[in-house]
Amino acid sequence: MLSSFSFRRMRVLSASFLLVCSTAALTLAPWQSASAQSRTLPDFTDLVDQVGPSVVNIRTLEKVVPRAAPGSQGDEEMLEFFRRFGLPMPNTPRQAPRSNRQGPEEDQPKGVGSGFIFSSDGLIMTNAHVVEGADEVLVTLTDKREFKARILGADKRSDVALVKIEATGLPAIKVGDVSRLRVGEWVMAIGSPFGLENTVTAGIVSAKQRDTGDYLPFIQTDVAINPGNSGGPLINMRGEVVGINSQIYSRSGGFMGISFAIPMDEAVRVVEQLRTQGRVSRGRIGVQIGAVSKEVAESLGLPKAQGALVTGVEAGAPAEKAGVEPGDIIVKFDGKAIEKSGDLPRIVGSIKPGTKSTLTVYRRGSIKEMSVTVAEIEADKVAAKPELPEAKPKGVTGQQYGLVVSDLTEAQKKELKVKSGVRIDAATEGAARAGLREGDVILAVGNTEVGSVRELEAALARHDKKKSLNVLFRRGDWTQFAVIKPGA
Repeated sequence: MLSSFSFRRMRVLSASFLLVCSTAALTLAPWQSASAQSRTLPDFTDLVDQVGPSVVNIRTLEKVVPRAAPGSQGDEEMLEFFRRFGLPMPNTPRQAPRSNRQGPEEDQPKGVGSGFIFSSDGLIMTNAHVVEGADEVLVTLTDKREFKARILGADKRSDVALVKIEATGLPAIKVGDVSRLRVGEWVMAIGSPFGLENTVTAGIVSAKQRDTGDYLPFIQTDVAINPGNSGGPLINMRGEVVGINSQIYSRSGGFMGISFAIPMDEAVRVVEQLRTQGRVSRGRIGVQIGAVSKEVAESLGLPKAQGALVTGVEAGAPAEKAGVEPGDIIVKFDGKAIEKSGDLPRIVGSIKPGTKSTLTVYRRGSIKEMSVTVAEIEADKVAAKPELPEAKPKGVTGQQYGLVVSDLTEAQKKELKVKSGVRIDAATEGAARAGLREGDVILAVGNTEVGSVRELEAALARHDKKKSLNVLFRRGDWTQFAVIKPGA
């Protein structure tokens, strides 16, 4: 898990560079030298000639209104000084939003990125973040022709965008088969890092199916990718595009040997929807999920740590209608195995809304199959926390877990639409670290339903304190699942 650092979109950032030099002796027999070099040092010149004309430079502009007042020459000179030496700009911006000022608008550079010709009639693929917020998009071909482009659609979730220029007979790329791509295989990138057009870099595929928490499993490479390479192609040794360079993993903002590309098969599926309907439609079933760790698997009796742990079920969503419960582990969806939690949103998201699918869950030692009708994904909603009548704490229950609870009143049960449970009046220590908080209602612990404080105490007394404790609880409209680790 890449938790120490963050993925940074490829913007122009200041960076420090470290050059490490070393020497080593390499001895090859005369008959070995030529063959060894031919295996380890591929020639990319033919690939550049083949694919280079299909790569474009993308510049974006935004419209702003000049703010500088007449006679502000000194201010302009001061601002130029700050810009030239990379110093923080003073809090006197030169432009103001168009809504705050009157006067003629001016086009100002917003960003620089890359793209490539997807079809000979002027369709160009790039990253969504390259064209995001742009008032005007300019595309420059390798023959120096420049076109104004129209954005046909952009999908933030996959970071894929499709733009169109009015031209024909353009050199389109060939789409490669990502399934044939192998770890260790040589690949090449062409783009405009830091605005340097038609820059060629090369490396190898470091990993496939790299899960970064997004909807797509990325291709990881060590190809040098920097701000401005965004949207450019990742090319195999057959001259086929296998990915769109999208992200880097960096502590400085510059290249550090880890780059990520969107697999071309996934990108093409997104582009086809952008071309036909201007947006991407994805499936959803209304569950919150988490990883199945070794501790979670042991607490639920699952032989192997695999699948997606259902930590919450949305009220009225397809999953609830199908019978999915928090604490279930989804091991298959639509016949496809769920090896890790990140597999589920990608599989469900690729299914057309309205489709009937089957899901397989592991629940309390047995396997269950359910039928679910996939709904269309929508903007995330924040569950409202209901206002509950005041309840007097009955005392510290489950002190070793950090819980203070009380019985629910009839009014609270009606408000929450639950038949039983106990209200959390305070959550500290292990309970707080597991994500529990005041106002949550515990429905079950250790796979045992609890309807009162007394029943909760009895269930906790039977639980092995050395093992993780699974907790089923209600928060707003969501029934959720959490695991309190021993000694946490």
